[in-house]
Amino acid sequence: MTFDKIEAVKTYLLDLQNRLCNMIEKEDGSATFLEDKWEHKEGGGGITRVIKQGAVVEKGGVNFSHVQGQQLPAAATAKRPELANAHFQALGVSVVIHPLNPYVPTSHFNVRFILVDTPKKPIWWFGGGFDLTPYYGFKEDCIHWHTMAKAACDPFGPECYSKYKKWCDQYFFLKHRNEARGIGGIFFDDVNEWDFETCFAFMQSVGNHYLKAYQPILAKRKEHPYQQQERDFQAYRRGRYVEFNLLYDRGTLFGLQSGGRTESILMSLPPQVAWHYNYQPETAAEKALYTDFLPSRDWV
Repeated sequence: MTFDKIEAVKTYLLDLQNRLCNMIEKEDGSATFLEDKWEHKEGGGGITRVIKQGAVVEKGGVNFSHVQGQQLPAAATAKRPELANAHFQALGVSVVIHPLNPYVPTSHFNVRFILVDTPKKPIWWFGGGFDLTPYYGFKEDCIHWHTMAKAACDPFGPECYSKYKKWCDQYFFLKHRNEARGIGGIFFDDVNEWDFETCFAFMQSVGNHYLKAYQPILAKRKEHPYQQQERDFQAYRRGRYVEFNLLYDRGTLFGLQSGGRTESILMSLPPQVAWHYNYQPETAAEKALYTDFLPSRDWV
């Protein structure tokens, strides 16, 4: 793997971070991102951007990182034990948006590129995806979200979307709750079966379509009226988000295991969250989340 290909990935990711921040600031209309640049102890670093207490976004983050290390974290070597002691570089952009309005879904997105030095040849792969976590579901939003996910995948083969949608449904699932985190989207990892240019193009397609997927939903739902009851339900459901990120999320584990910046890694957690013993949904719309939206289904 040549350095200029790393630079091409880095250039795209930095531009994507800027475009994502611009979109979110525009939709919020009042708050702006705070930027924090940091350095990794073994090399590289990142740019953390956080937005909070906005008119639309209660808390959000759009992070870029490019780090290197002498030992690939366990989260990345579970399927590749032979790479456990190899030098690596990891580049990525990760996004989590927790809106204030409970009728606007939380969204998560990330893309990443891993490059590992081995005695014979460099080994690389791409990963990432995007998923949606509504609190009050709208079928048209789910259809739009998955339509954009499918559009991101379609140029790369007829089975691409169905493969990565299924993986997303399986990945963002809380086993201890027997419950999905949200309505899914697409999730992929270990992508290197095509040549580098095709794999890189796929990552770019996913990044570009995330913007197309989330912005219209954010714009459409941000003015929806709500009461404290809806905010309470949102806080309760955010608990599922926290549970998943701390128990299962590979990106969180990779970041912590690689000695990444904890403040940046845990920016994905919501600002307000609640757990209630044996909580039962109270309204028809809350019950519908469990029956009509969280169970895996084909939206397109």
